Amino acid sequence: MHTLYRLTPLALAALAATAFAQQPAPSDGADMQALIAQLEQLKANYAQEVRRLRELDMQVQAMQARLSGRAGPGAMPAAPLAPAAASAVPPSSEGYASSAAEAQQAKQEARRSVDDVKQQQAALFSRRFTIENGLTYARYDRKQLTLNGFLALDAIFLGNIAIENVESDSLTYNLAARWGVSPNLTLNMDVPYLARRTVYQKGGAGGAAAAIAQEETNGSGIGDVSLSANYRLFSERGWRPETVLTGGVTAPTGRAPYGLDWKVIERDDDDYIRFAVPQEQPTGNGVWQANLGVSMVKTADPAILFANAGYIHSFPRGFSDIDSNPDTVNPGDVKLGGSVYFGAGVAFAFNERTSLSISFSDKISTRASTRFKGGEWVKVIGSDANAASLNLGVTYALNQHTTLVTLLGIGLTPDAPDFTLAFKVPYML
Repeated sequence: MHTLYRLTPLALAALAATAFAQQPAPSDGADMQALIAQLEQLKANYAQEVRRLRELDMQVQAMQARLSGRAGPGAMPAAPLAPAAASAVPPSSEGYASSAAEAQQAKQEARRSVDDVKQQQAALFSRRFTIENGLTYARYDRKQLTLNGFLALDAIFLGNIAIENVESDSLTYNLAARWGVSPNLTLNMDVPYLARRTVYQKGGAGGAAAAIAQEETNGSGIGDVSLSANYRLFSERGWRPETVLTGGVTAPTGRAPYGLDWKVIERDDDDYIRFAVPQEQPTGNGVWQANLGVSMVKTADPAILFANAGYIHSFPRGFSDIDSNPDTVNPGDVKLGGSVYFGAGVAFAFNERTSLSISFSDKISTRASTRFKGGEWVKVIGSDANAASLNLGVTYALNQHTTLVTLLGIGLTPDAPDFTLAFKVPYML
C-alpha cells in the first residue's frame, strides 16, 4: 500500500535545496537536468494531491446539499485554498470543480430543482424580485339532459326532451410579480388576461326533436387581479416541514357575468324564449374575494413532499341586473358560496436542473345566493361545485435566473375542466 504525503511549496523548496546540496559540483548539465526532473515530479505529485482534495470537497458539499435540501442560514462556505496551491493545480477535468468558488456553485445548483418546486407550491424566500409569465389553456365540455314535463304511470315521459352541450376553450396569459421583502415575507401580484370561446348547442330547435341549434360567443379582456402575501411560519428542520401562511384578496377587475346583454336565438309561438346566449363572455367573477391558506413542503431526498389547504370567502355585491331572462331587468345582490380547497403531491428532483411532480387538488364550493331588490336571499340550485383534478408537472432550469415550468391538469369531476395545459417562465432578477 502506498502512503500519500502532503507537501507544501515551502517543503518542496527545502527538499530541492537539500538534494542540490548533497550532489557534487556538476561537471556538466546532466546532474542539473536530473535535479530539475526531480523537482517537476514533486510538483506534479503535489498538484495531483491538491486536485484530489478539491474533488473530495466538492463531492462532500454536493451530498450535504442533497441531504438538507438547501443550505441553512448558518452554513459556512468552503475555505479557499492557498494561492500557491491554486497556481500549482492544472485545469480541472470535466465534471469536477477547479476552485472553491466552483464547488460552492455546484452546491447551489444541486438544490436548484428543490427551490423551483418550492417556488411553485409555496414561495421562495430569497430577497429576490421575480417576474413570471404564464400561458394556460383550458378545455371544458359538458352535456346536460333537460326534461320538461312529467311522468305518467312512472314509466312514460310526456313533454319535451332536449340535449344541451356547452363547449368552452379559454386561453389565459398571466403576468405575476414576486418580491422577497424579507427572509420570511414575500409579496405577490397576479394580473390575468383572458380570451374565451364558448359554443352552445341545444336540441329540439324549431320544435323538431332531431334539429340542433348552435351559437358561438367570444370574449376577451383583463381578468380579476389578485394581491397576496406569503409568510414563512417555520423553516424546514428535522422532521418539521417548511410551513408558509398565505393571505390575499382578489379584486373584480374583470367583466362580471351579471347584467350582460343576451342574444335570443329561438322563441316559441307564445314568445317564450327557448334558446338564448350571452353576447359576450365574462372574464371575472364580479365580486371581491379574500383567501387564507397554508402550505407545507418537506424534502426527503430525492423526493419533495408538499400539501396545501385554504378557504376563499366571497363578499356580496350589488348589480343593476341579476335576472337571467333577457326580456326583464331586475337589480339585486349576488353572494357566491364559500370555497374550500386542498391538495397534496410529491416531486422528484432527478438532477440539479429537472424535477417531476404529481399531485391531487380539489376545490369545493357551496351554493351561491341572490337577492332581488327588496327581497330575501335565495340559494341558486345547481351553483355548488366540486372541481377535482390530477396534476402532472415538470420544472427545468434553463439557466441561473430562468426556469421553465409545464403543468398538465386532468379533470376528475364534471365541474372541473376536462384538462388544462400551462406553461410558466419565472425569471429571477
